[in-house]
Amino acid sequence: MASKSAATAVHGPIMTEEELLAMPESDYMNEAQLAFFRERLKQLEQDIINNAGATTENLRETQFVPDPADRATIEEEHALELRTRDRERKLLKKVQQSIARIDTGEYGWCEETGEPIGLARLLARPTATLSLEAQERREMRQKLYGD
Repeated sequence: MASKSAATAVHGPIMTEEELLAMPESDYMNEAQLAFFRERLKQLEQDIINNAGATTENLRETQFVPDPADRATIEEEHALELRTRDRERKLLKKVQQSIARIDTGEYGWCEETGEPIGLARLLARPTATLSLEAQERREMRQKLYGD
């Protein structure tokens, strides 16, 4: 635990992306980097939870609209919002799995090859579990074999 607070003291409460990318390869997935991604994932998790609460409130506030065109518009907006929340629900599960991977020491490493996923890829997609090459191979197999 002492080393975690030492890393926090050196980099401040939150390391910037630039500081993260400037670190040498030998520091890959050290405590400071793991703390950075844990914080980013926790924030993403909180944002998704807050959005879900806002959706619930929006759907509760629905009033009766006599005009069929207006009613259809409102129903379409609700359907779109529900589809968005469904995607976020799936993302929330991935975010929580990524936080668990940090706890087990597996975060940042490709599930298929065991190689580093890479900081740039994790910054773009913090829930990534495959290296870019492994992801491309998986997508090619799905394209060729349909799954």
